Amino acid sequence: MLELMARATGQSPQVYYGTGVGYGQYHYKYKSGREGDAPAAGFAPRKAAMVVYLGDGIGRYEEQLKQLGPHTTGVVCLYLKDLEKIDLAVLEAMVTESYRTLTNQTYGLRAREGGHRKPAD
Repeated sequence: MLELMARATGQSPQVYYGTGVGYGQYHYKYKSGREGDAPAAGFAPRKAAMVVYLGDGIGRYEEQLKQLGPHTTGVVCLYLKDLEKIDLAVLEAMVTESYRTLTNQTYGLRAREGGHRKPAD
């Protein structure tokens, strides 16, 4: 996972929140005025599953998820119980797309709103 994320982002890993591994950084600003910075890509090895974070929202990746292999999802979390059953090329493409979307400019959508819309300026 370290190598896949490094290829997808071109960044070096950094530990965040104690057990997560993040790559790069993006700035978000919501219509509510709330704003901040977060890792632009990341993952966390958990006992139950490997968690991959796609900050622009899982909903953007409906078609890719059909090709990925066994998984479950949350709003920004992709839970992978067995990496050997996952199409890693599909996963890498999803991480690459998410990273590019988040780092392209200040990201203005909450993950639930991600869908296929473009972020606000």
